Amino acid sequence: MTPKTLLSYAESRPRIRNADLLLFRPRNRMARAIAVAGRSEYVHAAMAGWWNDRLMCLETTSGGGRAVLLSNLVERWPGAVDWFQANAIRRRFSRTKAIETMIAATGRDYGWINLFAAATLHLPVFRFLASPSDEDSAASPRPPFCSQAVAAACRSGGVDPVPNLADRLTEPGDLARSPFFAYQGALV
Repeated sequence: MTPKTLLSYAESRPRIRNADLLLFRPRNRMARAIAVAGRSEYVHAAMAGWWNDRLMCLETTSGGGRAVLLSNLVERWPGAVDWFQANAIRRRFSRTKAIETMIAATGRDYGWINLFAAATLHLPVFRFLASPSDEDSAASPRPPFCSQAVAAACRSGGVDPVPNLADRLTEPGDLARSPFFAYQGALV
């Protein structure tokens, strides 16, 4: 479990860069159940992106892909949005390509079918009958769910954040445990 460090959004904002990871903590009982099923404290993944002087949250939600002001989300849910820096110093990583991939997901439907397929691997019977894929080439033509979109965006930027797991099976907790991302804190 990631220890929670509170960070001022106003002070952190200038340090947040394109393609940094945003992970959301649960805000209700249903979301807590989802986090437990996903083996982490997170229920949603998104990516930070600058649009001129506005810091946006690029994400896929139940309503589909969208871009919203990060400040509005932090104001609405202080302490529920954790910021992770993309560790691109030692690796070739195109933040621009990653952001372009996330922007391409806006306006698309949410990947309910892919989410269901990933979730079935946690069920006792299916767990023994199916083996998770580590092939990113086995990408689904269907729209992505949140963490699948982030993993695919990072891969398009040149880094596979979870190398031994296909994007279509990547969950928010997998991204939180990835050595590619460095936890900075929860934005308030």
